[in-house]
Amino acid sequence: MTNIALVVGSTGITGSNLAENLISKGWTTYGLARNPRTDVAGLTPIAANLLDINDLSDKLRDIAPTHVFFTTWMRNETEAENIRVNSALVRNLLDTLSAKQTVKHVALVTGLKHYLGPFDAYAKAGTLPETPVREEHPRLDIENFYYAQEDEVYAAADRDGFTWSIHRPHTVIGHAVGNLMNMGSTLAVYASICKETGRPFRFPGSAAQWEGISDVTDAQILAEQMIWVAVTDAAHNEAFNIANGDVFRWKWLWKQIADWFGIEPVGFDTTIHPLETEMKGYDVLWQEIAAKYQLKEPALSRISNAWHTDLDLGRPLEVMTDMSKSRKLGFAVYKDTRDSFFGLFGKLRAENLIP
Repeated sequence: MTNIALVVGSTGITGSNLAENLISKGWTTYGLARNPRTDVAGLTPIAANLLDINDLSDKLRDIAPTHVFFTTWMRNETEAENIRVNSALVRNLLDTLSAKQTVKHVALVTGLKHYLGPFDAYAKAGTLPETPVREEHPRLDIENFYYAQEDEVYAAADRDGFTWSIHRPHTVIGHAVGNLMNMGSTLAVYASICKETGRPFRFPGSAAQWEGISDVTDAQILAEQMIWVAVTDAAHNEAFNIANGDVFRWKWLWKQIADWFGIEPVGFDTTIHPLETEMKGYDVLWQEIAAKYQLKEPALSRISNAWHTDLDLGRPLEVMTDMSKSRKLGFAVYKDTRDSFFGLFGKLRAENLIP
């Protein structure tokens, strides 16, 4: 039977990299988004609104996927609203596909906020898990839209008989323009501005992040795990952490990034300097840099997002991911974190997105 993939959120870091990986492996691949990409060879785009059942039914009428990869979410003002909206995204899609009875497996991407708590209660004292985080850690006694999305998958699986998997990456590093959670591109833009203007390339985060152990997830590693689980019976109906496989301290990696851009790093100086503050008002400056170097994207907000980078780098604890569960089942893909960042920086430069 031909594997037919529906990648939901195909314009994001995770979804776009996953779609390209699936296509390279010979999967028939559809990419669903409000404004889907049309420049990926082999990807069939679907423009649809996940909050509109009628629109979904119309757009998916002639599509019968065997595998669904759900990689998107919508940010709202409160966690209660996050739960209402983001559970509906999953429920609407799976309800729409239910009558087809073609879905064999559904993969849902969430993240380490499963262990750290949602955005409005993120990494607060009293909710902090032991690290490295492991999949068997119980849910926090707190509202979390990740839990609501999981529950929608479990309920639909019970109803329709498909298998499922949950994937919990750490900070995802990969290429995507216009993404809300894009640390790699944000740091590339910050470093480029510092190099151009002589501003200090100052670490913006906390002492715990500067000194502590951390890890990240390359978007291609995440894609590889999702596909591996989808075709590995022993890995079905499980939740898996996913990270590159190495660990680092930001006080080491910050210098590596600075060296790549040819600038001097400034480490943690006893104070957090959020990038939302550091880069405030840089919109016009970036337009000037873009004009000078004839860059493709003059809108700062399209290629950087200080909010999510500050969230990660400002944590009051070190965070790293245990990978034993999938390793024991045979998933052995690894990537050096420097290669994740440097590969992204090189691609951004090659595509004329940074100078």
